[in-house]
Amino acid sequence: MRLRALLDTDALGLRLLGGEDELDRTVRGVMTTDLRDPSRYLSGGELVLTGLAWRRDATDAEPFVRILVQAGVAALAAGEAELGDVPDDLVLACARHRLPLFAVHESVAFATITEHVVRQVSGERAGDLAAVVDRHRRMMTSGPAGGGPDVVLDLLGSDLDLRAWVLSPTGRMIAGSKTGAPGLPSDTCAKLAAEHLAAARTGRRGPHRVPLGPATYSLFPVRSSGRPPQASRDVRESVLSDWLLAVEADAGDWPEERLDLLYGVTQLIAVERDRRDAARTVRRRLAQEVLELVQTGAAPAEIAARLRVAAPVLLPGLGAAPHWQVIVARVEWDGGDPESGPVAQSLLEEILVDPLATGPEPSDRIAVAHTGDEAIALVPLPAVSTEHDGSEAGILADLLLETVRDPLSAGLDDDGRVTLGVSAAVHSAEGLRGALEEARHARRVAAARPGRVCAAGHQELASHVLLLPFVPDDVRRAFTARLLDPLRDYDRRHRAELIPTLEAFLDCDGSWTRCASRLHLHVNTLRYRVGRIEQLTGRDLSRLEDKLDFFLALRMS
Repeated sequence: MRLRALLDTDALGLRLLGGEDELDRTVRGVMTTDLRDPSRYLSGGELVLTGLAWRRDATDAEPFVRILVQAGVAALAAGEAELGDVPDDLVLACARHRLPLFAVHESVAFATITEHVVRQVSGERAGDLAAVVDRHRRMMTSGPAGGGPDVVLDLLGSDLDLRAWVLSPTGRMIAGSKTGAPGLPSDTCAKLAAEHLAAARTGRRGPHRVPLGPATYSLFPVRSSGRPPQASRDVRESVLSDWLLAVEADAGDWPEERLDLLYGVTQLIAVERDRRDAARTVRRRLAQEVLELVQTGAAPAEIAARLRVAAPVLLPGLGAAPHWQVIVARVEWDGGDPESGPVAQSLLEEILVDPLATGPEPSDRIAVAHTGDEAIALVPLPAVSTEHDGSEAGILADLLLETVRDPLSAGLDDDGRVTLGVSAAVHSAEGLRGALEEARHARRVAAARPGRVCAAGHQELASHVLLLPFVPDDVRRAFTARLLDPLRDYDRRHRAELIPTLEAFLDCDGSWTRCASRLHLHVNTLRYRVGRIEQLTGRDLSRLEDKLDFFLALRMS
């Protein structure tokens, strides 16, 4: 469809602010975003919808517009609900780059525009598609008639006799039809998610057909912003975060019109996914601000002030600042690692939701930031109780991954790992730095274990890290000398840098590619050095026990 056609549709409430000479551009899709840099989700030709949450000041407009133009989008539509009139700096930036700009009246939901564009771009489809899509307008409005993805699933049930559910990549039910029997057993959800992730890793295009007992399910990916499969540069960038639509039917013999219907539904459900991500922007920003203060050594009073700001956002109605836990997660891939920080952030947000909860709302009390290739969660505990053994309750590492291990293992295939570390609860800002270090140490302990999905808690650090200061000096010296003196002597005689190599190898959790990259070495050179370490010490760095011994020796030296 042409941009000009959008202005001819009064129900969309669009007002042209610039780019009149470019209205013959073709629109090939639609994307809703409030990311400062949405380029990874753009493939060209989209109408981009934004609520302007990415804009902090007038200097942000120019880089945002430049990114859209470089990605080849057709036009930008800015909502007036948040800031009122569209800022002049955005109007000027779009004019400079010849990017058509529309204002979206606050009474018009982005879902209405999305539904219209999806319908027009898809062309005239079969009668059942038109009948259902015509009723989607009320699906995602903010008024009383709205209902999010549950409504469209109800329409699939009532109009097409299809039972369907929206699942997270960990197998949590996000939405389900209320017609018929809406629920799916948790083990069925987990199996469907695992099958979907495994199929996605092979690069097979959906829908994926999965027979389970007497039923057959067809699985359709729900990609954020409805981007087409080819838009992702690497499937690993999104496989652990994309939702899926599970339909109790065998889509193998469906006509193209019926398949088009379901793909159209996934695009409409993706609007809800984008809305959820937009709602998390404030919480992510709060977590990032607290994390930066903690890592830069800010005064506890300054950190406490930020926590007082965060507490009402994460826990509305709470009278006093809660206790906090810190959780660190890392997603790692063998060789050619894609950017893993945002992947770990999205995954940790999902993992921290109660697996028995449904819908996106339970994640509203989780603040997760990412720095480098790790994600860090700041988890409020509004009612920390004391267990019989005197320890404080909170999130337990051994239970955190219990329900999601199988689906995630399928998505990680044979070249990825997820490791998590959980701190103890802390009572004040002064304890956050220690909690962060504790969670990071626990994650390293988890990384030393075998398996694709591992977690460790603060309780497991008591056996080594927290007890090191209490080890007698003569025992510390004997232990470290037995393990490290042969390496130090060899380094002194040959300038071989075996000790720095050992430290880097352990810090990289035994990853050959990451360690070689950090040391600027060829992998074969790294393998030679590690082999020399094992030869001189009689230890095997592929064994957990020997890794831990080296780790302790280095910490005590």
